[in-house]
Amino acid sequence: MTILLLAAAAGLGGTVRYLLDVWLSHLRWGAIPLATPLINITGSFALGLLTALAAGTAATASGPAWLTVLGVGFLGGYTTLSTASVDTARLLAARRIRAALGYSLGTLAASLAAAGLGMLAGWALTGL
Repeated sequence: MTILLLAAAAGLGGTVRYLLDVWLSHLRWGAIPLATPLINITGSFALGLLTALAAGTAATASGPAWLTVLGVGFLGGYTTLSTASVDTARLLAARRIRAALGYSLGTLAASLAAAGLGMLAGWALTGL
């Protein structure tokens, strides 16, 4: 049953990502597209939050099923390293080296920070 829920959640996450990407596709900072970084940053925050919330639950060897479904399934479908990589490659192909570096390193740094903030929020909610 977990596998079926995981597959459905991944499909839903990918659909939400696509709809947000279309809705936010006009957002740019100069040559840098912002939709994919915003999606990856919010997904990183959510996964950090889920991870911290799960730390307070009894875990099986593979973790709680709800964490697998939401974290691996929905958020795995929602976030996208491949699109961020293609965006970076497009900037490089356009010889926008500084923009490509800023885009890739900025997305990574912001996503890491968001994951950390999500974990802090989760720990605060669970009292850990």
